[in-house]
Amino acid sequence: MYVHVGDDVLVRSNEIIAILDKQTVNDSKELQELLDRRKSELVSLANGSFKSLVITSTHMYLSPVAIATLKKRALSEILVNS
Repeated sequence: MYVHVGDDVLVRSNEIIAILDKQTVNDSKELQELLDRRKSELVSLANGSFKSLVITSTHMYLSPVAIATLKKRALSEILVNS
């Protein structure tokens, strides 16, 4: 199933590797380096400041949706398909 990550973008729930909050992304030097190295895979869905980072095998999405909301959406998709 799919998880809406913002700006009319849907991501397959089984493709999501991680969902990280903005504070974690901003505080981690390693994540900042990862974002810099993989700029071509970075998709900003937030107009301005993002609230979370959704990582898949092919893209990294800067999402305007809060991490708690994304986790609920992902978990509800997993529970529905179990």
